Amino acid sequence: MKAHDIRITFLEFFEKRGHRIVPSSSLIPKDDPTLLFTNAGMNQFKNIFLGLEKRSYSRAASVQKCLRVSGKHNDLEQVGRTPKHHTFFEMLGNFSFGDYFKKEAITYAWELVTGVFKLPLHRLYITVYQEDDEAFRIWNQEIGVPADRIFRFGREDNFWAMGETGPCGPCSEIHYDLGEDIEAGVPAELIARGSDRFVELWNLVFMEFFQDENGRMHPLPRPSIDTGMGLERMAAVLQGCRSNFDTDLFKPIIKAIVEETDQEYPTGGETDVWVRIIADHIRAITFLIGDGVTPANEGRGYVLRRLIRRAYRRGNLLGLDKPFLYRLAGTVIDVMKDAYPELMSNLPYISRVCLAEEERFIYTLNSGLRYFEQYAAETLAGGGRVIPGDKVFKLYDTFGFPLDLCQELAQEKNLAIDESGFQQELEKQKQRARESWEGEARLKERSIYQNYRHLKIQPVFYEKTEVLETEVLALLQDGQPVESLKEGEIGEVILSITPFYAEAGGQIGDSGVIKSSHFSALVENTFAPIPGVIVHRIKVLSGELKTGEVVEAVVDSGRRKAISRNHTATHLLHAALRQILGDHVRQSGSLVSDRRFRFDFTHYAALSEEEIEKVECLVNEKIRENLPVSVKITTLEEGLAEGAMAIFEEKYGEKVRLVSVGDFSKELCGGIHVKQSGEIGFFKIVSESSVAAGLRRVEAVTGEEAFNYVAGLEKQLRQLESLFKVNRKELLVRAQKTLENLEEMENEIRRLKQKLVQQAGQTAEAVTREIKGVKLLTQKFEGLDIDALRRYADNLKQKVGSGVIVLASSADNRAFLVVAVTADLAGRIQANRLIKELAVVIGGGGGGRPDFAQAGGTRPDKLDEVLEKSVDLLNSLL
Repeated sequence: MKAHDIRITFLEFFEKRGHRIVPSSSLIPKDDPTLLFTNAGMNQFKNIFLGLEKRSYSRAASVQKCLRVSGKHNDLEQVGRTPKHHTFFEMLGNFSFGDYFKKEAITYAWELVTGVFKLPLHRLYITVYQEDDEAFRIWNQEIGVPADRIFRFGREDNFWAMGETGPCGPCSEIHYDLGEDIEAGVPAELIARGSDRFVELWNLVFMEFFQDENGRMHPLPRPSIDTGMGLERMAAVLQGCRSNFDTDLFKPIIKAIVEETDQEYPTGGETDVWVRIIADHIRAITFLIGDGVTPANEGRGYVLRRLIRRAYRRGNLLGLDKPFLYRLAGTVIDVMKDAYPELMSNLPYISRVCLAEEERFIYTLNSGLRYFEQYAAETLAGGGRVIPGDKVFKLYDTFGFPLDLCQELAQEKNLAIDESGFQQELEKQKQRARESWEGEARLKERSIYQNYRHLKIQPVFYEKTEVLETEVLALLQDGQPVESLKEGEIGEVILSITPFYAEAGGQIGDSGVIKSSHFSALVENTFAPIPGVIVHRIKVLSGELKTGEVVEAVVDSGRRKAISRNHTATHLLHAALRQILGDHVRQSGSLVSDRRFRFDFTHYAALSEEEIEKVECLVNEKIRENLPVSVKITTLEEGLAEGAMAIFEEKYGEKVRLVSVGDFSKELCGGIHVKQSGEIGFFKIVSESSVAAGLRRVEAVTGEEAFNYVAGLEKQLRQLESLFKVNRKELLVRAQKTLENLEEMENEIRRLKQKLVQQAGQTAEAVTREIKGVKLLTQKFEGLDIDALRRYADNLKQKVGSGVIVLASSADNRAFLVVAVTADLAGRIQANRLIKELAVVIGGGGGGRPDFAQAGGTRPDKLDEVLEKSVDLLNSLL
């Protein structure tokens, strides 16, 4: 059975049994600060399991794309070395939200595995939690699995928990025996230690408890089911393969890699591992970029960068020295297009982002090689044989040097590396990453508001900007509940009915006032820390506010209108960018405020002036057409079927708002918009820049702010007219002529400086010495700046052939130094080490490379002394 047929069969099986088929969510989790990436099918249903969200269905099934590269679920180091571990994989799951429980979950699983997939009974084994007698009984007595094929395991293997606190429960797994020829032994023992002979096909989690802060477990009133089956593993079993890499999900990719590298596969050697790592990683790379992740130095982008570099390095080991991964993305998409058709339109973008990162890595590798040579030379010069761990880590962290590459290069020079020191630095970096990752702080902040999720809060911000009577349900100050807030105090209030829009989807929260006959407060911001709870941050202007009181809530309608103009403009901008640049353009983040908005989108190059002009013209054209802006409440599936754009990082509920601007734009959006596009007035782009590789940012203004921006430009033009003493039509010609004159003058200055250098070289006395077989040339000048000194040093290096050059000059009451070392000596004598010692003499500092360094200081009277010290320093070094 082909992999795609397995997907379809699984979903149809559960759809016939009353399950709602839910599409895969993005690899980027929305509103879950605990996760870097989606790593299980249940992630998108987490709030339902926690009781924070309700849906119209109580049964669901999905095929979820997942990534496991960090944290507790981290398979990265095992990838390629085992037949069943991956970074990216697909998880088939069925879920019950307080509907059916153990009996039905076990029955469904067994019926699908044995009745539909026809797996032979003699190859199947079951594991259950050691204390779960009910699951054992169902498997044994109701399903008919012999007791000697059901194994009881402990908490570590067969008990699942969502976190330190929250829903948890025992789980039961279905394992498949690939055959005794892989490894003989007792099945229970082999399963317990993860033998390759057994494949864990399906994990059924029975959420029946809630674990509190003290570790005590309480029965849940409505137990739930969360199951997960790995598509790659089931495909291997159904296709008669011993390894996931031999299935139709991987074979075309491996074939493409073999063609790229001209290598045989399989050979039984280490090259097989490298091929499998590339095959695995290119799947992850393709889906990550497709879901809006771009290479970066932190967070999700860093994971993508690391995957690209790990895969590229394996290509190096297989003999490739040019970018190749970007071509493999097309093969991945060809394999996965039936299940994920959206990848097809994203192929050009995915390939370009991947290519750019490969090229960047080639550059950093070459740069890193220079630093490796420097560290190796410093180690040898100091009499050592081991390159320090912090230096190895810098190569790894800054230049992407894998540890094995450093080891290989070190061995070529009969050196070793301090691996334990490297690991210590790596652990420090991981700790810094944990501290900088905002997830924990956000999680703690959100926990404050969990006690208010039972409150009945009615949002009316789509319909109204004012509510005459609303009850104060709760007050908070510094994260703690209070009974009242007094004049001058800052706190938070939760209202029973609120017209204030809570910050979401890139749109900032509303501000305004809440007031009564004896009280008034300024609402500074509105946000929703957890689903269903809307919090208003306020500053009390007068009087006292108490819980239970009834107040009037009024939104700043002028600010709201400005925000809505900008929000609708983002939709017009998105549609215009896609029309002009291509369908690969997708929103990847935004910030919509009352003053301006920014819009991040996927694109592989800076926009040209012509493209920016076309985008502005198209958006303003649609504004002038005064198109109707309509909102339709529909399902996610129906909205997408109508052609609506969905945003990468957004998490959509069962019902969605489809916002249309005429026939020009359709997006799923929960924000607030104008009624007609003409209300936007005028649109103007103020900047276009890069956010990361393959990610661009446009900042723009609308309405009054756009008018003010253009008025400011007009004022600057008038000032330039006055400055250049010409009218506007002649301004550009005059500016160009002025620049040409300036360029001629600068060229003349450069020629005069070069002449000065030559004259100084002829008049200043150069002293040449030989120290222990090494030529040292020293020379002092008057009036040469650092640039002139540097150029003269370059000329001398070519003339000297082999040696060390130390030049000193005084100019404008400053002292300047340059040290140059010819290439044949740079391994023994480092210019950057010499300059640090010499710079102290002239009261300054400096740095550079092993072959060239420079310094500046405040003591020009010390130039003779510094040249003499260079003789002593070189003598001691040699």
